[in-house]
Amino acid sequence: MNIEKNVEQVQQDIQACQRDCEKVRIVAATKYVNVEQMKRLYDCGITIMGENRVDALLEKKAQLHLPIEWHFIGTLQSRKVKEVINEIDVLHSLDRLSLAKEIEKYRDKPLKCLIQVNISGEKTKHGLAKDEVVTFIEQLNSFSKIEVIGLMTMAPNTENELTLRRCFSELKQLQLDLEKNYKSCQELSMGMSNDYLIAVEEGATYVRLGSILFQD
Repeated sequence: MNIEKNVEQVQQDIQACQRDCEKVRIVAATKYVNVEQMKRLYDCGITIMGENRVDALLEKKAQLHLPIEWHFIGTLQSRKVKEVINEIDVLHSLDRLSLAKEIEKYRDKPLKCLIQVNISGEKTKHGLAKDEVVTFIEQLNSFSKIEVIGLMTMAPNTENELTLRRCFSELKQLQLDLEKNYKSCQELSMGMSNDYLIAVEEGATYVRLGSILFQD
């Protein structure tokens, strides 16, 4: 696999979307990636690694003695919070008060969190409904260890560009509405290997990329 070539191509494609590339950060989704491949990513300038399994994140972090920014991008079970919460820099999947309470209990310092929103309304996806987000943020006001920096969503698994664009643009509009009262709510984690360019065009600041970085 030509990781170096893939990273260069992705960066060029993001730049071609005519967005401020400094604001679009690649989160390497490393679920199926070993530490040697992660080192190659780091050498290419990819310094944000996203894991969705607690055990894998802890194991890889212990082996990689590099100034990596560790993001947890999967569903975090409340019972696993204690193990991992002080080992990550950003959580992309805050979606329930019970999880927030566990973070508040075990986190040493404020944690940057993105609220997961189920914009598509699919029953198979985690996340809050769009109309639940404001109330949830208000509930988090009393939590000293949680800093809401933005929103995250997973788009439907479809090749229909209109459907994808509508999903991403709805999340962007929600973020803009929230930012009026919650100034720190500026980030948008949306877009994966199959749809990240549409997400960038619609305002993504984080794109979570896996297979496109590691293809042959």
